[in-house]
Parts: sequence; C-alpha cells; structure tokens
Amino acid sequence: MKKTRLLTLALAALLFGTTAVAQTQKGNLMVGADLTDFGFNFQKESTIFHFDLNPKLAYFFRDDLALGGYLNFGLETTGGNGTNVNYGVGALGRYYIHDENVRKLEFSKRVRFFGEANVGFGGTNPANGASTNGLQLGVGPGLSYFITPNVALDALLKYDVIIGFGNSVTAHQLNFGLGFQIFLPTAKARAIMREETGK
Repeated sequence: MKKTRLLTLALAALLFGTTAVAQTQKGNLMVGADLTDFGFNFQKESTIFHFDLNPKLAYFFRDDLALGGYLNFGLETTGGNGTNVNYGVGALGRYYIHDENVRKLEFSKRVRFFGEANVGFGGTNPANGASTNGLQLGVGPGLSYFITPNVALDALLKYDVIIGFGNSVTAHQLNFGLGFQIFLPTAKARAIMREETGK
C-alpha cells in the first residue's frame, strides 16, 4: 500500500511538475482540435443543434514555431429554418512566445502564450442571409495550459475574415475557442502509427 502511494506521488510529480518548454522543441508534432461550440437548444418549434470542430496538425520546424494545416467545420440546424454551414481548409502557423518579458506574465511554468495565424479557403453559408466563400485569413493570441508534459488545454481568441464571392464580398468573425493539443516527438508519433496499423 505504501509503495503504491509513493509510485502514485512520483507519477504525479513527473506529470505535473515539468515545464511546458520541452514540448515546443524542433521536431515535435502538435495534434489537436478547437471545440468552439457544441450543443442543443430544445424549444417548441425551434429546436437547434450546433457545433464547430477545428482539427489541427502541425510540425515544429524550429523551437517554438509550428507550421501545418487545419480544417474547420461548423453546422447549425434550426427546426424548419434550414441549416447554416461554415467550413475552411488551409495552412496555419503557431508561435509560442519566448520573449523574457512576456514569459514573466505567465502565471505558471505550465502556461505558454502563443500567436496563431491561418490562410486558406473557407466559407460561411447561412440558410437565410448573406453567404461568403473565398480566401480565409485569421490571426489571434492564445494560451496553452499543459495539464501533462504532452497534453495542453488551449484558449484562443481569433479574428477571421473571408474575402471572396457570394451574396457578400466579405465576412468577419471574432471567435473564442477552447480546445486541446497533444505534443509528440515525431519518433513517438511514428511508433503509435505503426502500432495502430500493425506495420
């Protein structure tokens, strides 16, 4: 019993006592998603289902700088009023700020501030109202809280604009997203893929 408690304490210290710096090193892989909205609204004659899912995959080409891709898909159905659809696909960049003055603002060794930007193709198509499809640009600040050395919870405030064609030439959005990211060395990611595929 005493050995079990000591082992549990040692594992907890290992998981929660490390800093977040090692996970943003060159060669690591970032996999995760933002879950910006998900839910149901049950009301007579206006039942609403809505969700937004934004998976991401990026590779750290140098310490604190990851480049990769993203997908966006949002859906809202309202009973009798049609379906609103948002989508996007493209490239993203994320930079974990390493400036010493900014690092002083981080209230824990497991917290890292970052900036994220994206460019791609996207659209917003409501059932009723103006739609826009075309070039999608986004930028915003965020914060990662590493609950373990390899898993972080994210909060991201992002301004998105779509410039293109449709009923409206531009569409502007300010989104607040909560999500998670998993950070893996590429060798570990390859080992997991081999194990899952049996090769």
